[in-house]
Amino acid sequence: MGEVRIGTSGWVYSPWRGVFYPKGVTQKRELAYLSEQFGSVEINGSFYSLQRPSSYQKWAADTPDDFVFSVKGSRFITHMKRLKDGNELLANYLASGVLALGPKLGPILWQLPATLRFDADLLTSFFEGLPRTTTEAAEVAKRHDHRVDPAHTTTDAERPMRYALEVRHDSYNTPEFVDLLRRHDIALVVADAAGKYPLIEEVTSDFVYVRLHGHDELYVSGYTDEGLDQWAEKVRAWRKQGDVFVYFDNDAKAYAPRDAKALQDRLAD
Repeated sequence: MGEVRIGTSGWVYSPWRGVFYPKGVTQKRELAYLSEQFGSVEINGSFYSLQRPSSYQKWAADTPDDFVFSVKGSRFITHMKRLKDGNELLANYLASGVLALGPKLGPILWQLPATLRFDADLLTSFFEGLPRTTTEAAEVAKRHDHRVDPAHTTTDAERPMRYALEVRHDSYNTPEFVDLLRRHDIALVVADAAGKYPLIEEVTSDFVYVRLHGHDELYVSGYTDEGLDQWAEKVRAWRKQGDVFVYFDNDAKAYAPRDAKALQDRLAD
């Protein structure tokens, strides 16, 4: 039986203040408060820009010992370079402080742009360049360039590295893509995105990674009781095969933490 971790995609949202975050919880304490409610969270600032080692160290220090962060991969790699020149850019990304999370480092999420079609050769090249342990990741990080300063290029222990891939083009809805992920032990993100992007429910690794962006309206709509019941049943089935990570990305009106709590309660038995 796998472990289930439920959380939100990010935690710094002004509409959550006074709704999810009680009055008196300062912005500096928001992560600490959220980590008391959930077992995990996605770091999505790492998608937009390279973070600093001190930020990762602070996030780790602000959360309980058993808390886990999923970290979103750089859009410079996925969207701007479109997975090309990945080895050089990956060194900078890893050196920016990801390994400073230590035992709290969970899966790294790579989200592909909606305009990037399925290309088996491109994906294979990218997957083969991903380090599979934190020790390997530290070695890759040492190849960073001048754009990362200060850099974090060490690990406190050797641990497996996990990766998940979220796709947004219909060309990925093919058995060839699923087989490719399984060969490289990459989890296919189960993404509920109001029908805008593919929803493919295939288990391709020893864990399942779910992103719930809003069933009716992307990033905006909350989930109904019936919808949450359905997702709870799916999670129960998946955890028989391995760990499950579920993140709510419908951040408008503080729906994400509300729905995350409701799903967590359903799975508490």
